[in-house]
Amino acid sequence: MKFLRNLLASILGSLVAFMIIVGMFFIFMALVGSMDDGVVVKKNSILEISLTAPIMDYTGKDETDPFAAFGDGELGLDEILHAIEVAKNDENIKGISITTGFLQAGLSQTREIRQALLDFKSAGKFVMAHSDVYAQKDYYLASAADEMYINPVGILDFKGLATEVLFYKELQEKSGIKMEVIRHGKYKSAVEPYLSDTMSDENRTQIKELITSIWGTMVDDISVSRNITPQNLNIIADTLGGRTPEYAVNSGLLDGVLHYDEYENLLKEKMGVSEDDDLNYVGLTDYVQKANKKTIRTGADKIAVIYAQGEIIGGEGGKNYIGQGLIVDALHKAVDNESIKAIVVRVNSPGGSALVSDIIWREMQLAKKEKPLVVSFGDVAASGGYYIGVAGDKIIAEPTTITGSIGVFGTIPNVHELTQNIGVNAEQVGTNKNSVDYSFFEPMTDTFRKVMQESIEETYATFLDRVSQGRNMPVDQVNEIAQGRVWSGVDAQAIGLVDELGDLEDAIAIAADMAGLQDYGIRKYPKYKSDFERFMEDFGSVKTKIGESIIKEEIGTEAYEILKEFKQFTKQEGIQAKMPFSLKIK
Repeated sequence: MKFLRNLLASILGSLVAFMIIVGMFFIFMALVGSMDDGVVVKKNSILEISLTAPIMDYTGKDETDPFAAFGDGELGLDEILHAIEVAKNDENIKGISITTGFLQAGLSQTREIRQALLDFKSAGKFVMAHSDVYAQKDYYLASAADEMYINPVGILDFKGLATEVLFYKELQEKSGIKMEVIRHGKYKSAVEPYLSDTMSDENRTQIKELITSIWGTMVDDISVSRNITPQNLNIIADTLGGRTPEYAVNSGLLDGVLHYDEYENLLKEKMGVSEDDDLNYVGLTDYVQKANKKTIRTGADKIAVIYAQGEIIGGEGGKNYIGQGLIVDALHKAVDNESIKAIVVRVNSPGGSALVSDIIWREMQLAKKEKPLVVSFGDVAASGGYYIGVAGDKIIAEPTTITGSIGVFGTIPNVHELTQNIGVNAEQVGTNKNSVDYSFFEPMTDTFRKVMQESIEETYATFLDRVSQGRNMPVDQVNEIAQGRVWSGVDAQAIGLVDELGDLEDAIAIAADMAGLQDYGIRKYPKYKSDFERFMEDFGSVKTKIGESIIKEEIGTEAYEILKEFKQFTKQEGIQAKMPFSLKIK
């Protein structure tokens, strides 16, 4: 009895101590949140942009949350663009220096940052760039600068776009683990890697046309900034005319070859200070903290911007995947809030669950009956991402957006061959003819395949009907441009899948015009839980993150992404409206 009493006292004491520590931590964080951000921008400062971390459209930080400061330091595209706009009107910021290498952003995200830099220059301020290595996206971003420089032994990659698709048919045959596939759409090649060891002609055609269109947009933009004709830029790419720093300068891709200290001396000339003086730099991450406290748009009337980013999986959702929970809740809040006069839904998704896509589509249909609803497409708005987009009154896409992919498929893992090889046998017992509809351990029956195919065809017909309604096109016309094929934003506009080319700011301006607004503020949804909140909810997630970090470090980022992609594919449930391949353009 004495032992139990001591044990209970120890447990109670530990709980009390833990509660006191947590309470003190909350008080400390509240005090920290009430303090100034501590970022000081001196006069005659240079905003240094060095984007090294992956960029999301939106991180969903709640600036009133004292624990937001203890996140992982990631920046959202919305924060980056806002910071550049604030810097444009900040008298202490005289210019921008871009030192980015190996930019981890999508092409449409890169283009939006590039457009913001061009707008910054319109205020009469300079933009300069220097790098040891310019990958193609880095070069595309930095080409907005007045002058571009490279390390004397640096590297510039300028050869045109390419992508690679992995195929797993032989792996399945050797391992005995395969994916049973049912699909509709001759271009619906998300499942092609499981059916073949080679790329189909249809898939090769759509990839070629897609990346050619995106490359055309990049070349046109670079052409204007660097004053080199598109024809000459393509000649430079074909002949690898920028493969050395000297060649890059001679071809006009760069302005000069400088060590970083020489580049800094050039910046000092721009700033009108002597070589002995120090430059006043402010890093983008620090400046974002300052800029987040400044509101550019004001007004009692608001426009809601709802971010839908990541694969469409279902459930509550989060900043890395789309679930109906957060998105539907955000739509309801936007509709019910009388100060919100219009809604913009920002879609950046390769698609996913057809069911969840339809749930979100329906809620957007209801929302637009109450208020104007404009959809903005980011890097990717394909398949399920496009599905929810057609609910908008208007669709605005970037020229480099990957969109379309109107098609569906279903995949189910099967380990029959593996179990046979290792001596495992499964027996099923059911009450009715079809009560045992499918077993992972037995080959798929013709009856089950027929039922699945019927579901696929029904879902595809529904998809066509949703697009037909939303785009005001006959179903037959939609079917001609569907079949799972992906399009660039430029081509999507030409065939009527989107209304206009533009970025999120253009979509917001169109929504404001539809609502008759002149002065308005922005309200962003949803707000995601902070890392601390998630930590408190689930200690296991910390273990998972640590494990993921170790695996990523051991096998490398590229191999880890392939492993993660394969894992996600095997976890898919139900019929999928998803982009036809995992496309990493480089």
